[in-house]
Amino acid sequence: MESSIFLDDVNERQGLFQRRALLFGGLASLGLVALGGRLTQLQLLEAGRYRLLSEHNQFQFVLSPPPRGLILDRNGVVLASNRPDFCLLLARDEHTDVDAVLAKLAQLVPLDAAHLERLKDEIADAPRKAPVAIMEDMSWEEFTRVNVRAPELPGVTADMGEVRVYPFSGAFAHVVGYVAKVSAKDITKTGPNAEPIMLNPGFRIGKQGVEKAFDLTLRGKAGAKKVEVDVKGRVVRQDPRGDIPPGPGSTLRLTLDADIQNRALSVFGEESGAAVMMDCRSGDVLCMLSAPSFDANQFVKGLSGPEYRALAEYDRKPLFNKALTANYPPGSTFKTMVALTALERGFDPSRVYVCNRTWSWGGRVWHCDKAHGALDLKGAIAHSCDIYFYQTALGIGPDAIAATARKFGLGELHEIGIPGQKPGLVPDTDYKRRNFPRDPVWHAGETPSLGIGQGYVSVNALQLCVMASRLANGVTALRPRLIEAIGDVVQPSGATAPGLPFAPEHLAFIRSAMAAVVESGTAARYGDLGLGSVKMAGKTGTAQSHNYTGATQGAHGAKGAWALRDHAWFIAFAPHDDPRYALSVLVEHGGFGAEAAAPKAAQIMKVALLKDPEVRARIVQAAPDASPVSPTTQAPAI
Repeated sequence: MESSIFLDDVNERQGLFQRRALLFGGLASLGLVALGGRLTQLQLLEAGRYRLLSEHNQFQFVLSPPPRGLILDRNGVVLASNRPDFCLLLARDEHTDVDAVLAKLAQLVPLDAAHLERLKDEIADAPRKAPVAIMEDMSWEEFTRVNVRAPELPGVTADMGEVRVYPFSGAFAHVVGYVAKVSAKDITKTGPNAEPIMLNPGFRIGKQGVEKAFDLTLRGKAGAKKVEVDVKGRVVRQDPRGDIPPGPGSTLRLTLDADIQNRALSVFGEESGAAVMMDCRSGDVLCMLSAPSFDANQFVKGLSGPEYRALAEYDRKPLFNKALTANYPPGSTFKTMVALTALERGFDPSRVYVCNRTWSWGGRVWHCDKAHGALDLKGAIAHSCDIYFYQTALGIGPDAIAATARKFGLGELHEIGIPGQKPGLVPDTDYKRRNFPRDPVWHAGETPSLGIGQGYVSVNALQLCVMASRLANGVTALRPRLIEAIGDVVQPSGATAPGLPFAPEHLAFIRSAMAAVVESGTAARYGDLGLGSVKMAGKTGTAQSHNYTGATQGAHGAKGAWALRDHAWFIAFAPHDDPRYALSVLVEHGGFGAEAAAPKAAQIMKVALLKDPEVRARIVQAAPDASPVSPTTQAPAI
C-alpha cells in the first residue's frame, strides 16, 4: 500500500516536469524563431536602410560654393569671370592648439604678426569646426608645401576653389561692381542670405553695381563634397563618388562696349568725372564710366585699413560713382531745354538780343563770359550767350521749363538695373513752395539762373545722356538699357517708349543749333572728330561749383585751386546728320566745358563711330585713298 502511494507520487511529479519542460521548450523555440526572423529582417530585408544610416554616421557632406555667373559686354567680352584659387583653411575643435598650429603655418607660408593676430580673432569668433580662411591666392609651391606637412597640422586643409576676377580692373568697377567676403550684417535668419553656404570661407557676395543687384542670379546653387570623418568630426578622406555638383550662376550680358569704356577711362587719366554714352536708336548704354576708378580685384581679396583709407580720403573720390550718384548743375547744356520750351510756346527764333557782357535787371548786374553782340536763338545756343537765356527764361517761366526738362529725363531715376542713382532736381514753383516754408514764393530773380542751368537745378551724367539721346532721336523718349540679357532671356529694348510730345521742327532746330556749336560755336576748336563728313553736334556747359565772392572772386573756369574750379560739361550726338550715338561728359572741376570736356567727348565718340560698320563705310567711301583706320586709333591730341 505504501509503495503504491510512493509510485503515484513519483509519476505525478515526472509528468509535471515533462509538461513544464515542454512549455518552456516551446516558449524558447518561439523566441528563437522570432529572433531568427528579426535577424533575417535586419540583415536581409532592411540591410540597405541600415547601411545608409551607418554611412551617415561615417560620412558628411561639406558645402562647396558654385561657380559665379559670367558678366559679358555686348560683344561677348568677359568683364567678370572666375579663376582657380588655392586657399588654406583651419577648422578648430576643442583639442586644437590654435597658437601652435599658426606658428607652424607661419614657417611654411608668409604670415606676418599683424595677420596672425587678426586670424586669432577670426578663429575665436568662428563656430567650432567652421573653417576659417588662413590664406588665399596661394602659389602652387605654398599649396604643395602645406599639403606635404598636413599630418602635422590638425584641422588644417589646403583646398582649391575659385575666386572672382575682373580683367579690366578699374574700367568697369563702378558699374559691374565687385564681390567680397560675407560680413555678419549680410547674414539674415530668413531669405536668400540665410543659406548655410554663406558661412563658407570661400564664398563671396555682390557688394556694388551689377554684382550686387543681380547677386542671386549670378550666385548659382551650392554643391557638396562627400567626406569621411572620424568620431571627432575630423575629415579623414574624400569620397568623390558621392559629390553633388554645384549649379553655376546665370550669365549676364550688358549693353556696354568694352572698347568704348576702356577708351573713356584712358582719356580721363587722373582727372575726375564721368562719361555716359547711349545708342540713340535703341537706348542701349554703351559706356558708363566714373573716373578716377579703383581696382575691383583688390576688394575681392580684401583691402587693408591703410589701403581703404587711401582710396576714401583721395580728393578725386575714386569710390564715388559720378555717373549716377553725383549731381551737379548742368550749366549751359540746360539751355537746350530752355530754347525748346520757348519754341513750343511760340517764341520767334529770329528774335535778337544784344549781349554787351553785362545786363542790368532786377536791381543787379548779370554777366556773360563775352560780349557776343546781337544774336538770334540759334546763335545764342552756338555761342552759349547767358544774357540771351536770362531774358528768354524770364519770358516763359520756371514751370514750363521744368515740364520740358522732365520729359527729357532730367530729375528722374532711370531703371537700369543697378542701385545708387540720385534723382537730382528740376525746380519749379511747386518745389519752392514745398521746400521753403519761410519763403515759399518763386521770385522772378531766381528764373535767370535757371535759364543757364544754375540755381537749384542739378542732374547727373546719365540724365544728361538721356536728354541728349532723346534730342538726337527726335521721336521717342528713349529709356536707357544696361542689362541686355539674363541667361537666355533678352530684356526689353529702351526704344519701346512713348513718343516725344514736341513739334518735330522745333527738335530739328535744336539739333541744327547743336551742330553749329561744333562747327562755328564754343566747341569749334575742340569738337572736331577728324572723320571727314562725319561730324558731331553738341553743347558745352560750364557749371559753377561755388560763388565767385571774397577770396574766390574771378576764379572762373580752370583758375584757382582744383576744388574751387567750375565743372565742365559737354553733351553730344553723332553723326550730326544721322544720329546714332549720344554722349555726356563731365569733368569735375575741369573748368570750361569746351576746353576740358569736349575733347574727351570727341575721342570717346570716335571709337563708337569707327566700330559702326555703316559709319565706317561712309568714312572710307568719302576718302578712298586714305589709309585704313582702326576703331581704337587714338584721336590726335587737341
